[in-house]
Amino acid sequence: MTPAGKLALLASLYLAQGMPYGFFSQFLPAMLREQGVSLEGVGLASLLALPWALKFAWAPLVDRHGLARFGHRRSWIVPLQLLTVITLLALATVEPTVDLQAMLLGVLVLNFLASTQDIATDGLAVTILAPTERGLGNGVQVAAYRLGMILCGGVLLILYPWLGWARVCQCMAGAIAVTTLPIAAFREPPPEQAERPGLAAFTEFFRRPGVGSWLAAIAAFKLGEAFGVGMLRPFFIDVGLGLADIGWLTGTAGFLAGLVGAMVGGAFVASYGRYRCLFVFAAVQALAVASYAIAAAGARDGWVLYALCTFEHFASGMATAALFTMMMDASRPHTAGTDYTIQASVVVLATGIGSSLSGFSAAEFGYAQHFLLAAVLCVIGVLPAVLHHGKVRRGETELASVM
Repeated sequence: MTPAGKLALLASLYLAQGMPYGFFSQFLPAMLREQGVSLEGVGLASLLALPWALKFAWAPLVDRHGLARFGHRRSWIVPLQLLTVITLLALATVEPTVDLQAMLLGVLVLNFLASTQDIATDGLAVTILAPTERGLGNGVQVAAYRLGMILCGGVLLILYPWLGWARVCQCMAGAIAVTTLPIAAFREPPPEQAERPGLAAFTEFFRRPGVGSWLAAIAAFKLGEAFGVGMLRPFFIDVGLGLADIGWLTGTAGFLAGLVGAMVGGAFVASYGRYRCLFVFAAVQALAVASYAIAAAGARDGWVLYALCTFEHFASGMATAALFTMMMDASRPHTAGTDYTIQASVVVLATGIGSSLSGFSAAEFGYAQHFLLAAVLCVIGVLPAVLHHGKVRRGETELASVM
């Protein structure tokens, strides 16, 4: 398969993942806050992403089992995306203002399906991308994911007052059905190794030298950002912005900037090295999160909010592309789904903790102090990566050892 073909296939798969997650992480917080849910409640709603943090528990099963005739990864991805379409159509029959619990349960199911699809997709990406293609590949991955979030976290938020809940769910279902076509037509090559990894792959990963320092590095790297931006949409609601305004600001302009940032970050990683980019992007990410304190302090003109949001999303896109490239480097090809999923689960667990605690911080200290505190956590969060880099330089670990 040509490099362009690989990137196009992965773009469609990560676009499909980004749509339900954009709906959950961008659309839902703003809608809940508009309905009067407390800041603490909005923050705790992020726990619906728990399947993304726990997916490591069933990742070895996805790595081991699959239909070779249909394609090992493909035999998971296609059915899971079709189940996502069915779930969204079922959610269209639920009225969230009447039965909030049923709606939240449906979102939990969507996160379970998307997180399981992610296991198979990440495994496919690791196996088909050569090491020299991973920087650009992860740029495309993050960009496509963010494009999905734009569509379902921004565009649908803008259109929600006119479309209503049912049409929003139906639009998402139709879009995900379309993204299923490329993987359905894909002919997956057979695995290089006939042996299929079992549950032992899980324990083998944790016995690798340097695993503790590496997992600490990826857990800490995005925690501060998640802690900060977890209260961004409630902040915009509280300063008087409507859902459509937030859709244009974060879900469209912001995520377009994130898309560009991911592509730029992926290209820089390939040209200038993994660790150098990771450290520089971490500093830019911390500065971007701190900049939201300017708006919280009173500078709330439209151009200011757009500038701050664009800056933060661009920085986040670059940092995420660098981190994901290094996570792919740390994955073994024959257990790619398990290895990458363990790392991704650690990241999601850490960011979920940060998001779930963000409401308590904003309620206690106010928005300005909350964003500054989050920036401090971003700076502290890069220190474990610095320590792991030292281990790599001393030859103590091969995890994420590509410089």
